[in-house]
Amino acid sequence: MHQSSWKSRRHRRRGHRHNAWFRPHGSNESYSCRKDAGAQQSPQGSSDGHGEAPSTSSTAGSSSVPDLPGYYFDPEKKRYFRLLPGHNNCNPLTKESIRQKEMERKRLRLLEEEEQQGKKIARLGFNASSLLQKSKLGFLNATSYCRLAHELRVSCMQRKKVQIQSSDPSALASDQFNLIMADTNSDRLFSVNDVKVGGSKYGIISLHGLKTPTFRVHMHENLYFTNRKVNAMCWASLNHLDSHVLLCLMGIAETPGCATLLPTSLFVSNHAGDRPGMLCSFRIPGAWSCAWSLNIQANNCFSTGLSRRVLVTSVVTGHRQSFGTSSDVLTQQFAVTAPLLFNGCRSGEIFAIDLRCQNQGKGWKATRLFHDSAVTSVQILQEEQRLMASDMAGMIKLWDLRTTKCIRQYEGHVNEYAHLPLHVHEEEGIMVAVGQDCYTRIWSLHDGQLLRTIPSPYPTSKADIPSVAFSSRLGGARGAPGLLMAVRQDLYCFSYS
Repeated sequence: MHQSSWKSRRHRRRGHRHNAWFRPHGSNESYSCRKDAGAQQSPQGSSDGHGEAPSTSSTAGSSSVPDLPGYYFDPEKKRYFRLLPGHNNCNPLTKESIRQKEMERKRLRLLEEEEQQGKKIARLGFNASSLLQKSKLGFLNATSYCRLAHELRVSCMQRKKVQIQSSDPSALASDQFNLIMADTNSDRLFSVNDVKVGGSKYGIISLHGLKTPTFRVHMHENLYFTNRKVNAMCWASLNHLDSHVLLCLMGIAETPGCATLLPTSLFVSNHAGDRPGMLCSFRIPGAWSCAWSLNIQANNCFSTGLSRRVLVTSVVTGHRQSFGTSSDVLTQQFAVTAPLLFNGCRSGEIFAIDLRCQNQGKGWKATRLFHDSAVTSVQILQEEQRLMASDMAGMIKLWDLRTTKCIRQYEGHVNEYAHLPLHVHEEEGIMVAVGQDCYTRIWSLHDGQLLRTIPSPYPTSKADIPSVAFSSRLGGARGAPGLLMAVRQDLYCFSYS
């Protein structure tokens, strides 16, 4: 009798082991289940200790569908699929692939909404008629009216593809935009393009033809300067305003890194009497950031942020000042009126260097602010009493330099590891930043309101983060405000008009 009962218990365990919910790990089979059947079977599968399902859990596609550890419910196919632990399978279904699929679905939905003009409203109950009515009734002063009008027009900008003309059209189809940077007058873009064979190619894009309805620009290239990867860049005013571009180049093989002043006249000359300038290089290896000084007390000088050091170099004399730091300096900007150089570090510290102090002296740190993550961008506002900073935790903060306190935060930015810049435009009262998720976001400087989220025309990728430039006068003094976005081989314009 004992033998028969032992056989029956063994038979029940063996039958339970062949249940459809307990498959071997190596099976790539998908498991279909109606919602009601899943609700009945999931308690059994989760309560029994003999199951072989993976320990990782996933979120079901619908709140009414139960979660099964190690499985994912596809709401479209109405089936459960096993989450595979690795990427070596023929058709893996992993958390990463599910996340990418959800992000792509969201991007396509936002692109569709971009085409529907009526859905883009910056603030609830905010439109042109209500704004005009409040202005006439005296509820808005001139400053508030202009600021809100800019916000309204930002929410109504439409994407237009820009036609790029070049002496080498074949290169336009293969070279991908890496960085773009508008000059002070916004009639030129300096572009860094990644070349298929390796390295980078530089060009100047004239924006004078950037007008409706054609949106046509011309790229001027100098193929001799196809060179190394660019770590950082900024405009430099040596002979006249924005006469040069300062590039921090990485070293390759036995060639060390350097900081190079590249004359824009080598590409195209906009000033009468301009002579083709000479390339001027300074041996500064391993620079993370750079900034050009428009301050009288540091005339014709530039700064480079290195690993645990800041170098301020005079272009005319070659004299250098060195300031030791405790962390890598990832971003820099000179103040114009005060003799200060602001620096953002990998440690999260933001400090200002008093340029009147010598490098051997003490007390040259004039201001100190702190973020919880690596600081990727600092922007000094016009009155030089406030500073905007962003970090690798996705935080954007507005600091009061007099009290050294954060007075406002801007929510929604996405960043975990990338070196991403901020674009602050006080005339329009907005701030622009591109996130690691490839979305371009526009905020109101006044109250931190997120005015617009612009999806990338291409699927989200680490290699395809857009580079943007915003200006009050795209194409020159008579141009309209707008945003330029460069991604892959394409250039897009979001214009007010």
